[in-house]
Amino acid sequence: MKLLYQTHSPYARKVLVAAHELDLAGSVQVIHYETSPTRQNAEVFALNPLGKVPVLLCDDGQVLFDSSVICDYLDSLHGRPLLIPADSKQRYRALQWQALAQGLAYAGIAVRWEAERRPESLRWPMMRDGQLQKVVAACDFLEREIGTYAAVDIGAIAIATTLSWIEFRDVYPFRTGRPHLSS
Repeated sequence: MKLLYQTHSPYARKVLVAAHELDLAGSVQVIHYETSPTRQNAEVFALNPLGKVPVLLCDDGQVLFDSSVICDYLDSLHGRPLLIPADSKQRYRALQWQALAQGLAYAGIAVRWEAERRPESLRWPMMRDGQLQKVVAACDFLEREIGTYAAVDIGAIAIATTLSWIEFRDVYPFRTGRPHLSS
């Protein structure tokens, strides 16, 4: 399999961590592609009409995009415990945390665009602040709930990779005042 990947993408990183957790990393060739909302990458657009990574080129020729879809696919290829549990209570908690991580990443990306990527004259502070409130609320929720979440599943992987991106991009100091989330 080939994974079209961008080093700084929290979504691509989630797929790569999932592959490692499932002991499939050796079966995945990682190929770096630069993508940006402002610069089209023709090779990525040819495989994903949204022009985003990650994209997985499966051995059977199938092309999958979106990190959640790719992780679900990888989870079907092994004999280890599932990252997306079969038990309904565990399953929906894992999927909900994955959705929380996706939303947290979307909000973090919006904060970053409004704080530094967009030309200064076009920045919209109200949008930045509104998205930052979502980041803060998600971190507060996680601080309250993280102690009850012990599994290594798709939810935990998604939260961990998103928080590492939030920290890497200096979007928000989520560790401050949140000892459970920080650890």
